[in-house]
Amino acid sequence: MKHIIILGDGMADWQEESLGGKTLMQAAYTPYMDKLARMGRCGRLVTVADGFHPGSEVANMSVLGYNLEKVYEGRGPLEAASIGIELEKGELALRCNIVCINDHILKNHSSGHISTEEADILVKYLQQHLGNERVRFHTGVQYRHLLIIKGGDKRISCTPPHDIPGQKFAPYLVKADVPEAQETADLLNGLIVKSQLLLADHPLNRQRIAEGKDPANSIWPWGGGYRPQMEPLSEKFPQIKRGSVISAVDLIRGIGHYAGLRTLQVEGATGLYDTNYENKTAALLDALKDDDFVYLHIEASDEAGHEGNVALKMRTIENLDSRAVGPIYEAVKEWDEPVAIAILPDHPTPCKHRTHTSEPVPFLIWYPGIEADSVETFDEISAHDGSYGLLKEDEFINAFMLH
Repeated sequence: MKHIIILGDGMADWQEESLGGKTLMQAAYTPYMDKLARMGRCGRLVTVADGFHPGSEVANMSVLGYNLEKVYEGRGPLEAASIGIELEKGELALRCNIVCINDHILKNHSSGHISTEEADILVKYLQQHLGNERVRFHTGVQYRHLLIIKGGDKRISCTPPHDIPGQKFAPYLVKADVPEAQETADLLNGLIVKSQLLLADHPLNRQRIAEGKDPANSIWPWGGGYRPQMEPLSEKFPQIKRGSVISAVDLIRGIGHYAGLRTLQVEGATGLYDTNYENKTAALLDALKDDDFVYLHIEASDEAGHEGNVALKMRTIENLDSRAVGPIYEAVKEWDEPVAIAILPDHPTPCKHRTHTSEPVPFLIWYPGIEADSVETFDEISAHDGSYGLLKEDEFINAFMLH
């Protein structure tokens, strides 16, 4: 049996007054996810272990069954792997957002969704003026980039920028958790201030302002760590002789790299709500001809949640259903070799809250011949009645790969 996990990043949400008290997953028109829930079995999964921040890297590693206490090192090392950078011993890798700051307020975490092409100009400019033997900037995707500090101390506290939109940035600068890490905190805070001076009058930002766009006028490092020690999925599940990950998000590709999955590049995959669902679906079906396992990650709902846009997030959930889940199910349901499908979010990104939360997420599992439970629709509320109950740690992936 082949296995597919379809992950709608941040898809889970809270009950919304404007929707008559329904959650967005309840209110969205999702006939295929509801059908699979009705034919399969549902449950809920704790994806954010106690003591961990509800980030996508934490949640996606949990979905795949990794023990965070043993392997978690932050986003930075995962994103380094995704762009082909193998960290050396003692190198601290941090996610480096390019953000928009206006009158000392962090306006948004993405500089108005700057393009990779524009950001690359700024990252190279930063490397030219701030990079040295110890400090290196690397271009990632869109607003998500990489900062490597040789000899950096990871015992620091960095606030994710998507947690503080509309707030003054100064109280959230990097803080040392132990005295020995103060030098690293000071270095990073100095780079933030210097980046603001360098980027404020950059020609690209002058052009963006003239076009009515947000300037990309500061870096924001966070999610730092060293190279993680992750067991490839094939060592835990021998039935996965070959597997793939499909995502436009660097950190998911990095998780896939350390999990022993190959990364599939898909034309038109953006990490936003305009992502090319059709090309991602086609890539999955093509890969599944030879692969035993495919992890399809779609970021759109998370970005809409961060924007607090209920209508847009509803549309992303419906797009996931009609443009990914439906075509995948229709294609594989009659294959000679049976295919198991699991669908779930990694964490909630409630529109009211505009950032991640740590509540358990709903999941469904379907494969030919599974004995259905009583759940009729796929959403946060119905999943409470699912026969899998509430799972944690590696219980979900073990249950899914059992068949």
